[in-house]
Amino acid sequence: MKERFNRFMQGRYGIDELSRFLLYLSVILLLLNMLIRIPLLNTVSLALLVWLYFRIFSRNFAGRQAENRKYLELTAGIRKTVSDKKRRLLQMRTHHIYKCPGCGQKIRVPRGRGRIAVTCPKCRNEFIKKS
Repeated sequence: MKERFNRFMQGRYGIDELSRFLLYLSVILLLLNMLIRIPLLNTVSLALLVWLYFRIFSRNFAGRQAENRKYLELTAGIRKTVSDKKRRLLQMRTHHIYKCPGCGQKIRVPRGRGRIAVTCPKCRNEFIKKS
């Protein structure tokens, strides 16, 4: 069965970031429709699923790659902001992040070292902070 599926998918575009986004969005809209019962949400989510499957089974690689590239360009700022926030939340357990009062450069300092003198690597300004 798996071999049969692999033969069927050979030469097809498959799943990319835009496809994942369409899948998540359609599932969210379907769940939201279950709560508030707006027929338009059901229609939109089913249309997104149809577009999703069209993209997955398409043999037009250039067209699908162009769509995905455009999606990535449009969402680059949002994705960068989210990844920065996620990285900062993960580092909060082990590090403090301070801004240099002179130039505004962010400086990462390990926690648990008491009061330390922090030197900015950009402007060489030195200031005292509690780690």
